[in-house]
Amino acid sequence: MIHIGAITNNQPVRMAVLCQLITQGNGIAIAGMHVGKGLGLDISGAADYIKNFSASNGRKFKAAYTFPNANQDFWIRYWLAAGGVDPDQDIDLLTVPSAETVQGMRNGTMDAFSTGDPWPYRIVADGIGFIAALTQQIWPFHPEEYLAIRADWVEQNPRATRATLMAVMEAQQWCDDPANREELARILSGRAYLNVPVEILTPPFQGKYELGDGKPAVQDFNAGPLYWEDGRGSVSYPYKSHDLWFLTESLRWGFHARFLTDLDTARRLVDEVNREDLWREAAQALGVKNIPNNTSRGTERFFDGVVFDPQDPQAYLNSLKIKRV
Repeated sequence: MIHIGAITNNQPVRMAVLCQLITQGNGIAIAGMHVGKGLGLDISGAADYIKNFSASNGRKFKAAYTFPNANQDFWIRYWLAAGGVDPDQDIDLLTVPSAETVQGMRNGTMDAFSTGDPWPYRIVADGIGFIAALTQQIWPFHPEEYLAIRADWVEQNPRATRATLMAVMEAQQWCDDPANREELARILSGRAYLNVPVEILTPPFQGKYELGDGKPAVQDFNAGPLYWEDGRGSVSYPYKSHDLWFLTESLRWGFHARFLTDLDTARRLVDEVNREDLWREAAQALGVKNIPNNTSRGTERFFDGVVFDPQDPQAYLNSLKIKRV
């Protein structure tokens, strides 16, 4: 959206997406007052409870994400809509920083939030609430954060761009090694980064999640954040099919409607911004062996049975019951 000026005051800044940094590592946390109300991965049985929350509480069910029209916003919207709750009409859905959301859950003014580790796990560890679902359960091995750099800088500095990509790839490989996860947690726990206790960070990095609310604990390294390889192949490679899903989902909710009008526009934007060719060059220079041979990861399946086929994103849009288009 920076590329077309949608979030930069109508001033386009050409961007180059160079690699994906991580898959998974997010969750939907729920305040403790909702224990026993059926808020899990599938909330279809709790939809009426959420919709009618204001009748007995004087306010709508309130949920938050960390940044508008971005990943955490998409995850909670998908989760709510899959259960029959319209995120734009049935609840109050807000942009709130993670730390403030935790405080809101403490004082009873916030009901749910979508964000990355370690914040959902901290809700459980601090006894404030529980985790309704890990985003890995919503969409296994889903794309998460990316590295993007201004396209003019990339074009003017090809050697520096390649060196940066190679350094990131080496870091991803180090982070993905289970033997390094404790040290990774220790580094990130410091004041210069997340400034949270190392014992809060370590379990998610090891794929160990206590969900709370009677839900079985998750004990699977592949359920946590992954940096280099996952159950579908490469994590680092920036699949164009994933870019297309994010833009298709943006169309679903009417995000940036002035700039993003149809799927043809979405495909054009993907081709303009995605520089998977530079990733391949850097990977070859680094001696990477698992280089994808296709810009599409193929069909993606969500927990509710909905399928996204990048060859036919319109069919995905048509299959969704709650949407703005």
